[in-house]
Amino acid sequence: MIVKKLHEAGLKSEHAYVAAFGSIGLSLVSWLASNKQENIERADRWGIFVGEWAPTFFALGLALANYEKEALPFVAGHKHG
Repeated sequence: MIVKKLHEAGLKSEHAYVAAFGSIGLSLVSWLASNKQENIERADRWGIFVGEWAPTFFALGLALANYEKEALPFVAGHKHG
């Protein structure tokens, strides 16, 4: 399973969420920078290209969070249910 391998490699749900929010911010920055340098259509394409990664990272974050919840049932003496 991909999620298990990613978790074993050290990736946590928080990392994926940070990447998702970073993608949103980078999308805005790339659009603004491209908008000043190029025409609006190309700026829109840059912003959309970078912004399309955000849902993927959010989905990966949710998958990792579910895996962490199931694979690591005991955290600080409390059982997740």
